[in-house]
Amino acid sequence: MLLPINIQPGVYRNGTDYQSKGRWRDASLVRWYEGTMRPVNGWRTRSSSQVSGKCRGILAWRTNGNARWIGLGTHTNLYVMSESGTLTDITPAAGFTPGNADATQNLGYSGGPYGLYPYGTPRPDTGTYTPATTWSMDNWGEYLLACSTSDGKLLEWQLNTGSDAVALTNAPINNKAVMVTAERFVFALGAGGNARKVQWSDQEDNTMWTPAITNQAGDIELETVGSIVAGKRLRGVNLIFTDVDVHTAQYQGAPFVYGFERIATGCGLISTQSVAAVESVAYWWSPAGFFVYDGFVRPLKCDVLDYVAQNLSQNQRSKIYAVGNNQYGEVWWFYPSANSTEVDSYVAYNYREGHWSIGTLARTAGTDRGVFTYPLMVSTDGYVYEHEVGVGYDGAIPYAQSGPIEFGSGGRIMVARQLIADENTQGAVGVQFKTRFTPLGSEVTKTYTIDSPYTPVRFSGRQIEMKITGDSLTDWRVGVMRLDAVSGGER
Repeated sequence: MLLPINIQPGVYRNGTDYQSKGRWRDASLVRWYEGTMRPVNGWRTRSSSQVSGKCRGILAWRTNGNARWIGLGTHTNLYVMSESGTLTDITPAAGFTPGNADATQNLGYSGGPYGLYPYGTPRPDTGTYTPATTWSMDNWGEYLLACSTSDGKLLEWQLNTGSDAVALTNAPINNKAVMVTAERFVFALGAGGNARKVQWSDQEDNTMWTPAITNQAGDIELETVGSIVAGKRLRGVNLIFTDVDVHTAQYQGAPFVYGFERIATGCGLISTQSVAAVESVAYWWSPAGFFVYDGFVRPLKCDVLDYVAQNLSQNQRSKIYAVGNNQYGEVWWFYPSANSTEVDSYVAYNYREGHWSIGTLARTAGTDRGVFTYPLMVSTDGYVYEHEVGVGYDGAIPYAQSGPIEFGSGGRIMVARQLIADENTQGAVGVQFKTRFTPLGSEVTKTYTIDSPYTPVRFSGRQIEMKITGDSLTDWRVGVMRLDAVSGGER
């Protein structure tokens, strides 16, 4: 009897182990694309040296002369990197305020009198949360605009590696973020230290910020109970995110210039960089789950929400960084796990096929391909890496682990004798089966290497779990495995 092990793409990890019956439950560095499981492509170093500090902002752009640059912001410095990989520190020599590598929250250990709360009891929602420093970046033509959450100034760099970035003339200070609209206005978000204020320059003039009858500069305070944290430019609309809700800003022309509307609440950003704009759609991580804007704000059904919510370090949530990957129709969110103070994990959504994946990878910032051939990401070691190239993983091993699969039925057990592989690179994939006769019974593990289309196996049980492990130096593919099995009677 041939028994196909036909597991649908993506990871399901909500609830108990048994609730993931017949699905993939765990994975790392694998993706499902066009019906097959395959390894995520690898990475290689692009920068010639390391940035100082933790990078939490990146932008790639072209100049009018077709030169390519990368802007990189850490909690202590602002850099640019040439297309040859040379780093230049353009941090203002004076007046720049460095920030925080890590978030702090005075709610846990040492946050109150010793012994005030029993161990494991959630602390009250009081105290002060200081997030890790992040950067927002955009282009003013061929120039770089950047704003650090700790410094708050709108900085501009005009392509001269012999000069530092300088604060925009007349621009507000103590801002949370910067964004340039399609109509060529600079938006200062959380302008002047006002958490609800959006202030914009005159059209085509980023030094004119005082409203007058002769210009289109202006400002508005959003009707919100939240604080502005980020903005995203989409085709035909600008999105303004607070930590509570989402607003649109659409150009109307004089005298009002921009019209603002709150379009959803209860779905604000969990961090300043937890939103990605991909193919004129925005995807983001909110404290309430994952959301999408494609003309309307909708929650995303997430098959791993329970897992990532429990695996996230809530104190370091400000480090979450979203990166689009249009080549494979994905959005990745890098985040610090519950047992870490730094980013070490990811959750990814395939928006073309509608499934999710999880894994471990330490990347603090990233940007999609377009200006450069490959996506660019920054590691915790301070180097810039090209991704989706080759099959090198710095020693990590791609794998996918299933949840329980019913092997026998009607009180009977099955005995597997042969595995018929649906795999295109013989010898590059290993398979492991864990078998049980009852859900809580003892577990037996059998491991095999698929080095031929027909691999002899020998195990029995009523319930199995399968783990696929890929060679870290081979670009393999796995489809539907089949087991040649016979009934072993009752037990």
